[in-house]
Amino acid sequence: MEGTLRRVLEHATRAGAVGADAVLVESTAFAAGVRLGEIEKLTDARERRLGLRVFAGASVAIAATADLSPGGLARFAADAVGLARVTASDPLAGLPDPSALATDAPDLDLYDETADAPNPDHALAQARTAERAALAVDPRLANSEGAEFSQDASTIAYASTLGFAGSYRRSSFHLGVEPVASHEGGMQRDFWYARARHLARLDDPVAIGERAAARTLRRLGARRVKTQEAPVIFEAPVAVSLLGHLAGAVTGQSLYRGTSFLLGRLGDTIAAPCMTVIDDGRMPRGHGSRPFDAEGLPTRRTVVVERGVLRSYLLDTYSAKRLALTSTGNAARAIGDAPSAAPTNFYLEAGPHSFESIVASVERGLLVTELIGFGVNAVTGDYSRGAAGLWIEHGEIVHPVEEITIAGNLLDMFRNVEMVGADLEFRGAMAAPTLKIGHMTIAGS
Repeated sequence: MEGTLRRVLEHATRAGAVGADAVLVESTAFAAGVRLGEIEKLTDARERRLGLRVFAGASVAIAATADLSPGGLARFAADAVGLARVTASDPLAGLPDPSALATDAPDLDLYDETADAPNPDHALAQARTAERAALAVDPRLANSEGAEFSQDASTIAYASTLGFAGSYRRSSFHLGVEPVASHEGGMQRDFWYARARHLARLDDPVAIGERAAARTLRRLGARRVKTQEAPVIFEAPVAVSLLGHLAGAVTGQSLYRGTSFLLGRLGDTIAAPCMTVIDDGRMPRGHGSRPFDAEGLPTRRTVVVERGVLRSYLLDTYSAKRLALTSTGNAARAIGDAPSAAPTNFYLEAGPHSFESIVASVERGLLVTELIGFGVNAVTGDYSRGAAGLWIEHGEIVHPVEEITIAGNLLDMFRNVEMVGADLEFRGAMAAPTLKIGHMTIAGS
């Protein structure tokens, strides 16, 4: 793969590029899905694509191709350089400083050889076992939206005319199930899933099914509540979405475009002292881990929020130049797109509180288990989303809740976090434990 990258960079240079970089990705993806025990899905896909960025003076162009033949690469590179010559110049466009390039490539244990050869029988058995376990929990669970096992693997190679060249492999395995419960004319659905870099680390399918069943059953008999202000607990899988809004607000492009409510807030207290948020690109087996970023810079562990104080943004080379800062090694790119800043493994550090103690601390309030819609203003931080969950009275869950809206402002919400749970669990590149916000507006009947 690195030989292919060298050739396309040589073609780009001969065509007149003053600099270039390229990424080559080979990937496979397999999925098997069942519903009520019957096969609904079997897919197996393979792809090999190359993305090229070229600089002609201060102008830049991005192109992608799946034609990796010698003649195809030469034409592709020449076309990309020709495209760059007709685009508007940008004096800040360019490759990173050579002195900043990665000089090490640690083994982050991201790849499982099992991913090389999909096993349809095993995949279907895993999906059927998870679904069967879910439906066996209670007779009210008589239907299912299905269960799916999937796996993917990829090799990513990157090289630039600065002389950097490197590659790494990664794999991922996923198993999820979504049962449906019916009782007294009402019907509810929920789901649970697991994801891991290594197949052996994927959760047991029976445990996944039983957890999905429990989550579905607890939603039966849901009702609305009166509009009021009250404490709101975000269950761990839902609290991740708050981290997503924070990640969006600290990444370079949202900052230099002026679409972030955290613009100009470095050094400010933007959250409660119990909140420390980390971005760690070199976490072993992490879903967002990689030894170098999409510009060849080393990934690293960055403290974004330290006990409530905003300490760092997440930047690629271009956004760092726009903001007069330094790249944090967070460049990411899709084939055919320019690099842009993105989080790696972005998480809220676990706190000291058990889930049960957080619920017990609420005299009257809401435990959010599902969010609906996209009512978030990235510029102001204003937050309003549909929700479903469980109502708490005197420290105990008393009934499920639906058809409500929760509203606030993200800065106020982060500052009003009163408790952070100990239940941090990574099932993706972004993770958060359960957290309790002192008060929010809950709009119901």
